[in-house]
Amino acid sequence: MMRATEYVLGEQPFVVRRVVRWGDCDPAGVVYTGRFTDYLLGAVGLFSDHLAGGAGRLGAVHGVGTPCKGMRFEFIGTLWPDDVIDIECWVEAIRTRSYDIRCVARRPDGTPVFDAMFSPICVRLDERVGTPIPDSLRAALAAFQRIAGHAAESA
Repeated sequence: MMRATEYVLGEQPFVVRRVVRWGDCDPAGVVYTGRFTDYLLGAVGLFSDHLAGGAGRLGAVHGVGTPCKGMRFEFIGTLWPDDVIDIECWVEAIRTRSYDIRCVARRPDGTPVFDAMFSPICVRLDERVGTPIPDSLRAALAAFQRIAGHAAESA
């Protein structure tokens, strides 16, 4: 029987549950550092789908591309096969052309595992140059925006 390794646990706040697979780990049984990026991108993808209302890719729904401008990680805990983490996602900042999606991962008991930021930038689809965030996208982002530090003091 197959079981999901990543799924939306809740929408308010938006939380993705992830189960560590054996294949995510090195021979010592510890998750490879590079897999944390996969965990972040999976959570950001599900969050972005939610922001788009299931209508397609978030940027495309609003007429722009949204490639990654930057990513940052703080590694706090180690993971092993079958460990479970809950990744809470929210919009932390909205600027002229880019925005930040903050993702904080914790074990179900609340123990922090990582704190990461994914920062897309809006680009025109015809020339792939930076462009202001469309008003419709700005409104979708604002609905999930939080003041910096509000939900992640312990992380």
